[in-house]
Amino acid sequence: MFPHAHLQYDGIVQILLHFRWMWVGLITVDDERGDHFLQTLEQMLFRNGICAAFTKKASREIHWDDMGFLNNFLDNNNANFLNSKANTIVVSGGSRTIVWLAAMIFLPTVLMDFTEYVERTSVGKVWITTAQMDFAFNAFLKVDYIEIFHGALSFSIYSKDIPDFRTFVQHYKPSLAKGDGFIRDFWEQVFECTLPGSSNPAKAGEKCTEDERLETVPTPFFEMSMIDHSYSIYNSVYAIAHALHILDSSRTNHRARANGNSLAYLNVPPWKLHTLLQRIAFNNTIGQEVAFNEHGEMKGGFDITNLITFPNNSYVRVKIGRVDPQEPLSKRVIIHEDRIKWNRHLLQVPPFSRCNDNCKPGYSKKKEEGEKFCCYLCDRCPEGKMSDKEDMDYCITCSEDHYPDQEQVLCLPKIPNFLSFTEPMSIILASSALFFSLITALVLLAFIKHQNTPIVKANNQTLTYVLLISLLLCFLTSLLFIGQPNKVTCLLRQMTFGIIFSVAVSSVLAKTVTVIVAFKASKPGSLFQKWVGKHLAYYIDVSCSFVQVLICTVWLGSSPPFPDLDTHSLSREIILQCNEGSVTMFYCALGYIGILATICFIVAFKARTLPDSFNEAKFITFSMLVFCSVWLSFVPTYLSTKGKDMVAVEIFSILASSAGLLGCIFFPKCYVILLRPELNRREQLIRTRN
Repeated sequence: MFPHAHLQYDGIVQILLHFRWMWVGLITVDDERGDHFLQTLEQMLFRNGICAAFTKKASREIHWDDMGFLNNFLDNNNANFLNSKANTIVVSGGSRTIVWLAAMIFLPTVLMDFTEYVERTSVGKVWITTAQMDFAFNAFLKVDYIEIFHGALSFSIYSKDIPDFRTFVQHYKPSLAKGDGFIRDFWEQVFECTLPGSSNPAKAGEKCTEDERLETVPTPFFEMSMIDHSYSIYNSVYAIAHALHILDSSRTNHRARANGNSLAYLNVPPWKLHTLLQRIAFNNTIGQEVAFNEHGEMKGGFDITNLITFPNNSYVRVKIGRVDPQEPLSKRVIIHEDRIKWNRHLLQVPPFSRCNDNCKPGYSKKKEEGEKFCCYLCDRCPEGKMSDKEDMDYCITCSEDHYPDQEQVLCLPKIPNFLSFTEPMSIILASSALFFSLITALVLLAFIKHQNTPIVKANNQTLTYVLLISLLLCFLTSLLFIGQPNKVTCLLRQMTFGIIFSVAVSSVLAKTVTVIVAFKASKPGSLFQKWVGKHLAYYIDVSCSFVQVLICTVWLGSSPPFPDLDTHSLSREIILQCNEGSVTMFYCALGYIGILATICFIVAFKARTLPDSFNEAKFITFSMLVFCSVWLSFVPTYLSTKGKDMVAVEIFSILASSAGLLGCIFFPKCYVILLRPELNRREQLIRTRN
């Protein structure tokens, strides 16, 4: 009549998990059943991350009338385990285990005040008892000690109240129990009186009147309601009756009659009755189905009850949940916490029953050497990781677009990082670009207005215009680097910058070569005379620029730049950037500009001392020195920065190098054109040459 024991073990584990009790004590009876209980339950606890803080085996028998036995019992047993951090104790093994526990508590109180002992041993303890347990105490024990188990959670076989059962018990008397010897002995013991004809007379003069009422008996000795054990017996009787009825009905034509019309006793072999019982199913008097599974065990689940004690030494068991075998394991146990009355001495409810304090969010568990896996230390999460729950086994990394907060308990979205037009740095750079563009445009207009003057005509007027237009575009190109990257700007940024800068540097190189060729050609019989003219300068400018165009074309065709997200470089920001596609092609384009600038610097440096009425070589030397210095410092700075700072470094390098070319080459000319026009005459240039 008892459901499968494994269902009860599942219920115990689910209760422990529900209240997060991971450090529990186990007490069972010292026999084979107790060994099976420990072996089965400890494996289930281990699989669910729960540890047994201690295990105790209760003695099978206690001889209360043998002082030698009791003294030996006290020597070999103690209740020190009640001081364990395990504030939850699972008890199994039948009523004998309760008696053993009561003895553990009762005997030491001879030397200690009871209240003091209770407070010392039961603070924070929650008892979980199996359905085999019974809180009915031996009459020899003081019922006061039922208070120790106040708030206990117990399993009981699913049962219902039987109508009129309480009324029947209230009016039951020994005189009504014909042939029932048990009720006479029970009546004499519980009321401490003697019934007529008793073989165990009590104190003289104390006679039973049969007016005693069972409802006055303390609950630990007698319960007026039908408890789960009684309900099982009730169903057992009906099951056997139904089985015998079926068996009798099948023998209708083969009944043996005695004395002609009275029915003879059925001679039923036990194996046959047992086989029939396994297949039987019926509804009892209150409508509950009684049936057995393929293992011959009662179908159905368990009630979970809460033991509530009272000052008058009585108690009630209140149903606070149940174990339903029809539900999946995670939903099998239903608990109504609001119905639970916890032990009065608990420091908190529900109580804390763990080997150590919980690891707070922001920490993870660390194995403590030499201890069970339920005992651990708490380590702070390493930088860049977080834990948002208690007792996490390890810290986790936030998703790529999130980062852990300062307490490392929450993942926050990363802030987009790009050089927007609204930032002060962007405003300064954009304003500088526009300012230099305006200056370049004004210089270009001044040169166009004074295009017939000697200074403007010197060193190839057309190359001067090409260089000024290139510098104007260089300043404007820097604006492409500001703002959130997209497909268009990513494609135009480096390509436009590379080609326009190549045109500018090629123009400077062509102007420098023009100075050298013009000087060499002035000597009689020089081979450079055939190179004098505009064609050489145009050839140098176009051919050098074409190489950069070719590099950029290959770059676009193989692996062009594209918008990208960098989620790793900065811990709290996500960089919106242009991925260069092919880093090799990017540095090829940049390196080519560097090669042109280096060649131009070397050529201009050698030509700086050439005698001429207006030698541009010395100004070009200074301009290329500035240009090369800027870009040499750019590379390490660019590689050491991330996000919008990297973009700002490139914009600054573009503006600084372009401004260097503009200032060193054209400001001296503008000074003469605008402020000293008397020097911008052919006669003055001839006088200066002579």
